[in-house]
Amino acid sequence: MTDKLKGKIKKIKVLAMDVDGVLTNGKIVLDHSGNELKFFDVQDGYGVALIRRAGIKTAIISARSAGAVTSRAADLKIDKVFQDAYPKTEAYNIMLKELNVSSEEVCFVGDDIPDIALLEKVGFAVAVKNAASEVKKVADYVTRKQGGKGAIREVVELILKTQGKWKQLLNRES
Repeated sequence: MTDKLKGKIKKIKVLAMDVDGVLTNGKIVLDHSGNELKFFDVQDGYGVALIRRAGIKTAIISARSAGAVTSRAADLKIDKVFQDAYPKTEAYNIMLKELNVSSEEVCFVGDDIPDIALLEKVGFAVAVKNAASEVKKVADYVTRKQGGKGAIREVVELILKTQGKWKQLLNRES
């Protein structure tokens, strides 16, 4: 990892994430009644809990809206949740004001074309392994794991280890 990238990561105070393809595997499942089901990774969820314990705020910015996202966000105690956010930049600007942070203090994790505008604004831009090639081109970092399969946990560990908070958190969790 370059010193420049380490410098970007050390400034992070907010982890913001897309949902479909990032917190989930990107599949939209409808049951026989038309209810939408989403599959979230438990290790990603624990990563979100860890990063919050380290004092880093969390946010979801999604162009879609789903009850499953509302439930999961409440379960994980996500600080700011924006659904039906299109274009995403409007929600992003509100998030900056409400959390009192600058763009260089934000990490955003995305996977598809609507995420590019945010990835170009934030201090640490992350694309998941399964992201569109255009998204990967603007990212500072591409995860080894796919969205919905540990990518968020990977980003959390990268941030916390780079900021020197990982070992202290592990000691508290043991």
